[in-house]
Amino acid sequence: MTERPESVLGLAQFIKAQTTRRAVLGGAGAVGIAALLAACGTSAGTKTGSSAGATVTDLSDKDKTLNVSNWPLYIDVDSKNQSVHPSIDGFTARTGVKVTYTEDVSDNNVFFGKIRNQLAASQATGRDLIVLTDWMAARLVRLGWLEKVDKANLPNVASHLSSALKSPSWDPNRDYSAPWQSGFALIGYNEHVTQPVKDIDELFTRADLKGRVTLLSEMRDTVGLVLLSMGKDPSNFTEADFNAAMAKIQKAVDSGQVRKFTGNEYAPDLAKGNIAACIAWSGDIVQLQYKDPKIKYTIPDAGVTLWSDNMLIPNMAAHKKNAEEWMNYYYDPAVAAQVAAYVNYICPVEGAQAEAVKIDPALASNQLIFPSPATLARSHIFMGLDAATEKKYQDAFSKVSGG
Repeated sequence: MTERPESVLGLAQFIKAQTTRRAVLGGAGAVGIAALLAACGTSAGTKTGSSAGATVTDLSDKDKTLNVSNWPLYIDVDSKNQSVHPSIDGFTARTGVKVTYTEDVSDNNVFFGKIRNQLAASQATGRDLIVLTDWMAARLVRLGWLEKVDKANLPNVASHLSSALKSPSWDPNRDYSAPWQSGFALIGYNEHVTQPVKDIDELFTRADLKGRVTLLSEMRDTVGLVLLSMGKDPSNFTEADFNAAMAKIQKAVDSGQVRKFTGNEYAPDLAKGNIAACIAWSGDIVQLQYKDPKIKYTIPDAGVTLWSDNMLIPNMAAHKKNAEEWMNYYYDPAVAAQVAAYVNYICPVEGAQAEAVKIDPALASNQLIFPSPATLARSHIFMGLDAATEKKYQDAFSKVSGG
């Protein structure tokens, strides 16, 4: 049995760390998002590749180093020494590449602010590989601030990338990205205090849940689930569909059904029964279930949203080939299983489930870590938005959510 994250960190500390990873709107807020969009001129951007015609020599063959920026607690650690990451040690042993691994992505918008000026000026960020959520990755693709990967260096990605993740609308051929970890937005509930909640309509209308429901402050996940409940596809919808979803959410708020919108600070309240049911992230539910099996989840018949945090190579990266070696290494199913045993989000690597059985059979059978093809078939990636639409939708959602 692998040692679980909460046995190392304590559940409260783990949840706090999870909050930094998935609270993707919390840092900048609606005003900050608008300012960032305006400041960088996202409606224009440059052609993909090193911006403004700038070029950089790839030093990978001579300089066996790699600089990686990722979210906190998003990789395996040694049970006795939290500063040691066994999979990174394995990467260095296999490739000879020494890694500087920094956990400095605490929020998509905040991190964007760190790298925006350099990328806009065709300057190096000092990073060879970064990990960002779908919608922010889509923004960087739109701006032309990412390097196209050399797929000849990524045979494991070609062989093992989950079929459900192969063609997001913002990078349909995965020319610029490979998922690091993924997750669902679904319905969570506490069986100590409520009966099962089968769909969004029940969550929004059941009298016994009134005032005991929370929704996510991440627009794409909350709106995505509501769109699905209306028979719409979050990967391909109209503005009229969006407005109808917002009206449905507003009605639930005005009725008092919804207590508040949250990042994943909902998790302790769900565990204690302070809230009965919520829109939740799958990784949080996995962690809560280790402590209490009466924390349950529902994948509605209408489906769920599927998000990914993606490995990306920013323009002017000095070690592009080394970054591609990293991507390829983490798509080795045995390595992917090693990471999945620690982080407990959806593993994007096909073949890793069989390797996970060797680590922990319960891990391998968990539908929120290794979902079945039937479950994945009910998942939907929120469509990519242009800058103007992103701002319009986020502003509308912020008015409803109080963000």
